Amino acid sequence: MANKEALVLLLDVGPSMHSVIPVIEKLCSMLVQKKLIYNRHDKVGVVLFGTKETCNELTLELGGYRHVVVLKNLKDVDGDMVEALQKLPRGTKDGDFLDAIVVGMDMLIKMYPKANKVKKRLCLITNAQCPIKESIEGTKEEQVTTIAKQMSVHGTRMESIIVRGKLCRKKANKSTASENHRLLNIFSKETSTRIVYVGNPVSLFGALKTQNKTPHTVFRGDLELSSKMKIKVWVYKKTIEELPNLKKCYESPDIVVPSDQRVRGYHYGPQIVPMSKVALDAVKFKPEKGVKLLGFTNSSNVLRHYYMKDVNIFIPEPENTNAMLALSALARAMKEMNKVAILRCVWRRGQTKVVIGGLIPNISDKENIPDSFYFNVLPFAEDVREFQFPSFSKLPAVLQPNQQQLEAAANLVEMLDLAPCGKEKALLPDFTPNPVLERFYRCLELKSKNPGAAVPPIDETLKKITEPDSNLVLKNKSVIDSFRRCFEPNENPRHKKLRRLLLEKSSSSEEDCNRDITPLPSNLIKVKVDSVCNPTPPQVFEAMSGSRNTQDSVVKAIKDTRNKIFELIDESNDGDNYPEALQCLTALQEKCIVDQESEQFNNFLRRLWNFDRNLQNFRGYLASRGLTLIPKAGFLDSQVTEEDEPKVE
Repeated sequence: MANKEALVLLLDVGPSMHSVIPVIEKLCSMLVQKKLIYNRHDKVGVVLFGTKETCNELTLELGGYRHVVVLKNLKDVDGDMVEALQKLPRGTKDGDFLDAIVVGMDMLIKMYPKANKVKKRLCLITNAQCPIKESIEGTKEEQVTTIAKQMSVHGTRMESIIVRGKLCRKKANKSTASENHRLLNIFSKETSTRIVYVGNPVSLFGALKTQNKTPHTVFRGDLELSSKMKIKVWVYKKTIEELPNLKKCYESPDIVVPSDQRVRGYHYGPQIVPMSKVALDAVKFKPEKGVKLLGFTNSSNVLRHYYMKDVNIFIPEPENTNAMLALSALARAMKEMNKVAILRCVWRRGQTKVVIGGLIPNISDKENIPDSFYFNVLPFAEDVREFQFPSFSKLPAVLQPNQQQLEAAANLVEMLDLAPCGKEKALLPDFTPNPVLERFYRCLELKSKNPGAAVPPIDETLKKITEPDSNLVLKNKSVIDSFRRCFEPNENPRHKKLRRLLLEKSSSSEEDCNRDITPLPSNLIKVKVDSVCNPTPPQVFEAMSGSRNTQDSVVKAIKDTRNKIFELIDESNDGDNYPEALQCLTALQEKCIVDQESEQFNNFLRRLWNFDRNLQNFRGYLASRGLTLIPKAGFLDSQVTEEDEPKVE
């Protein structure tokens, strides 16, 4: 019961809202679709205002409340409600949002007359452009205050989504809009009411939450600054990725292994090593629960790309004045000194992993909200991934961008700025829904009605999230064209020459070879390969180095290929193995270029050139086929210049 929610949607369908209703239909039907997945026992009701008709219980009981229609009474979410929200009627009268709020409250009170643990919520969506009727008793402000107090008594929350900007085609009366804004602010002050102003379809899509989830603490206890100084804190999740909770449906297998005969296994190379529960418990690290300060560092040392997981927020223990003062003093001192605290965290007893993270001060700009900290998990050495390509700063001058290119790039960035000066910010995280999830919910709703239904096309509103603004791109076509002209791709002439030589060597090797080399079947090439061996070293090398995308596998493949080449040369009789050795060398050169291991190949070729064996004939054979070191001019990871090329004596 504690996790259930009763939600009443209060939707303005009057004439001034007609242009927005298609987006509201998608938004509200998507909300119910989400509840069918996550909260299928929640109850939802729908109230429309601004309609020509009047249909609600308060009109029959008390009179008034005209042009307010209860489209759906409070009930468990189902497919019928989704369909009803996808086809909202268009009203013909100006809507009074205050009447709709009272009707919605009446529905909740009648459904839940006594205090209980069900979360009660009203959601108002309107442009607030229509005037509110005068009150029979008292002023409008007094009437709103009375309603707000009743909402607090019955534990009802409300969120108001006010449509503005491009979504409103009708120009608002300034005095009416100002009065309605003042009245809505009374709800915000007197109750737990959240007011959100949206100016585009994307923001409207993200403004309505499925459910205001009650946060649960990750940790409650002491933030230990030292053995004698501790601050009582609570830690919550600030952000966490939302994913649908899907369950696999399958038939039970014929063979069932009893639980007492099952054991965990871990991959160790090609083997699977069994580990019993007793052994696992013995090797587990069992740290003591707690949050301890390790020290402070400059904020410049904690880079943004080091953040690894969800963000937590540290707040002082509620109603603990000493904790609030101590935490605030620490946060403000760190902010002033531009410092970040490094913490060692074990959130709960029995946790096997120790978390190291950075504590970043978050200074509040509101008197009734205390200062806090954001906590981000930081990586250990094993978690950091280094890039394998050289830094841009090490590029030769010819490959550095010139002033014209820098200006073209700056103009492109400025053109696509999501937060231009003096204009509305776009794609704000708080109001931007995940387009992948939204499309998934829509697809799931279609499949529930027709299992064979095709995947629907991407909604036009969601396209605004995943694609650049087409009007903006068209308007700034000259900026894009200028950027394109400044960065025309041109093929490196040295690279082109090397590729041609490789092709010529490959064809000449085939002509010189007295026997056909049968390629391995594709199913054999795809299997796991541990070493290079006969009959086709180049193909096996390709399969082996590409089978596992790790540095070790490439290095091992290179080493094994070199050993194979030496073996072919040693066993050669009057050069009969030279074509096959050349094939190996060609494959090795190509792979080293792709994997940026040019020095590996160049060192090997130098060694081959200086090998203390009778290789005069083989060196001559290589020279006649044009095989060279990988040059620095075409490949940045190489250090070879033209003067370094080996000569045949």
